[in-house]
Amino acid sequence: MAEAPRLTESASAVFAVLARAGSATRPQLASMAGLSKPTVSSAVAELEGARLAAHSGTVSGGTGRSPAVYRLGPAAGAVLAVDLGPALTRVRGCALDGALLAEATASRKDAADAVREALTALPAGLPLRSIVVAVGDVAKRDRQGSGMRPATAKAGPVFDAVTVALPPGVPVHLENNVNCAALAELHEGAAHGRHTFGYLRIGVGIGLGIVVGGQVLRGSNGAAGELARLPYPWDEAREPRQEALEEYIGARSLLRRAAAAWSRADGPCPRTTERLFALAGEGRAPAREVVARHAADVGRLAAAVTAVLDPGLIVLGGSTGADPQLLPGVRAELARLSWPTEVVSSTVGDAGTVAGAARLAVARGVQTVTEAAGAKD
Repeated sequence: MAEAPRLTESASAVFAVLARAGSATRPQLASMAGLSKPTVSSAVAELEGARLAAHSGTVSGGTGRSPAVYRLGPAAGAVLAVDLGPALTRVRGCALDGALLAEATASRKDAADAVREALTALPAGLPLRSIVVAVGDVAKRDRQGSGMRPATAKAGPVFDAVTVALPPGVPVHLENNVNCAALAELHEGAAHGRHTFGYLRIGVGIGLGIVVGGQVLRGSNGAAGELARLPYPWDEAREPRQEALEEYIGARSLLRRAAAAWSRADGPCPRTTERLFALAGEGRAPAREVVARHAADVGRLAAAVTAVLDPGLIVLGGSTGADPQLLPGVRAELARLSWPTEVVSSTVGDAGTVAGAARLAVARGVQTVTEAAGAKD
């Protein structure tokens, strides 16, 4: 990784504003940064000298001299986002203004190949500023080695393989995959314009992304929203087991319930949740009954979330949660057990996690460039 040049505080502020805007004139930069025009002119000159900003044309129209437009320069660099999903690994390379530069998708076992493909597709000579890897549970850590890494048997080898494929010297940050998806919903999905909401992911596992005041709530251990850890069941005859709620609501149990409800007269039993929901959509009675029960279970979980957070909005995501067939049942059960709360389906789809991870990587990358601010002042 090329070391970022030391910047004055004013140049750092202008760089951060330019990264958010994508392109801007000097008057626009002065307005957005809250700095005087002479200060911005000096800062832009400094950024141009460091190749962190570049002239990209002029604004046409009006009378008088056309103002110059600036964008990030070639030395600003790029970032990498990696989503280690349960089945697929998705990778995106972005410029510090968020522009997509490269992407790759591969099976989970070929995660390292996807990372290498994306890195190869990045423009030559572009310094890599930050890497964000979205994982299932950042609270599980290997305290034997250095740094923070997933300690689960399934995630560990895949993460190790990806680490080998990453270029040395670039800061790597782990983030919960549900939090990443929640950020995507906030900025470009079903929660756009809403500053407080809960993103409830239901699939093979369960999880909650909590957004309050436009910021993801992570908790002291990075484990806020780990619904799998809720005590379950609450039953006099049975002791709660660790992650038993996830086991009950997750996709595997959903398919087991479908198998138990199926008869030979109903035809082949669905082996995937996608097939189960497709049959429910076709009106097949056993499939509809299983999906309706699943909707009620998710509604009860949504009621628990509402009781604790009062989010005002719950976005349903995940391989089963995002299916719109769940909405009526979830809404009905939530209304029965709690106060009125809006419930909608996710709109960002399977790419939401890597999209959110890319946003985090961009923010980290900008911070990497600007953190030496003040060294020259």
